[in-house]
Amino acid sequence: MEDYIVRATAADNQIRAFAATTKELVEHARSIHNTSPVATAALGRLLTAGSMMGPMMKGDKDILTLQIQCNGPIGGLTVTADANADVKGYVNNKDVMLPPSSKGKLDVGRAVDLGVLNVIKDMGLKEPYVGQTHLVSGEIAEDLTYYFATSEQVPSSVALGVLMNKDNTVRRAGGFIIQLMPFAEESVIARLEEKIAGISGITDLLDQDMTPEMILDYVLGEFGLEINDKLPTKFSCNCSKDRVERAIVSIGKKDIQEMIDDNKPIEVNCHFCNTNYTFELNELNDIIKRSR
Repeated sequence: MEDYIVRATAADNQIRAFAATTKELVEHARSIHNTSPVATAALGRLLTAGSMMGPMMKGDKDILTLQIQCNGPIGGLTVTADANADVKGYVNNKDVMLPPSSKGKLDVGRAVDLGVLNVIKDMGLKEPYVGQTHLVSGEIAEDLTYYFATSEQVPSSVALGVLMNKDNTVRRAGGFIIQLMPFAEESVIARLEEKIAGISGITDLLDQDMTPEMILDYVLGEFGLEINDKLPTKFSCNCSKDRVERAIVSIGKKDIQEMIDDNKPIEVNCHFCNTNYTFELNELNDIIKRSR
């Protein structure tokens, strides 16, 4: 199944919802970063959230960054997404290994532990909007639910899941975000809370090979679900040698000259897609000439 997101409404627009299947992009992230199973699960959850939250942005060039700074052994995670649901991300410690949780699952909560969640929205203004909340569990979905309620005052239910195969490749990945609009009636709120409380877990739904449409129908079918649109999502990094070169120029002639004086080519790594860019001495000399 190709990765994609559906956007929907229900209960006469009192509810808005997003659901995604993200197995391919999470597996791509795992393969390029060579993440451990628990790191894959954590990064996969945040990538899935980014894929759904990016299209919530209003401008085509708006960029969303989800950044977790934490005390746990994973050390932190960063994901960026755009309005077209292209996402990229990385974890600080890709090799983190932990025993399973008490429920026998990958212990993302313990890998992340406590810290802060930063939600940064670059909308082309002088300064980006930054929302920050404390992590409430490290499970990421619960932390984002808390963020929406406290920073954006939007009552939400966020569910994110990644299932791994025994060979540590990704078997399933996906999730949903369901939100109540300010004018939602109390009866709708009560019914929705009861329905969501009865769901055993997003990984169970994903493991039944349910599509995003099927997941939303399962949760919101009784509320008059209307699927509004469907858009592809993928892991996509916009780094290039030209962009890296511009970054090198920005560090200044003195530092570039020191690199040249070392008499060795330099290698620059993109954190997001793990691509390495090599600059030979002649290229560094050309860069320093152009930076004068």
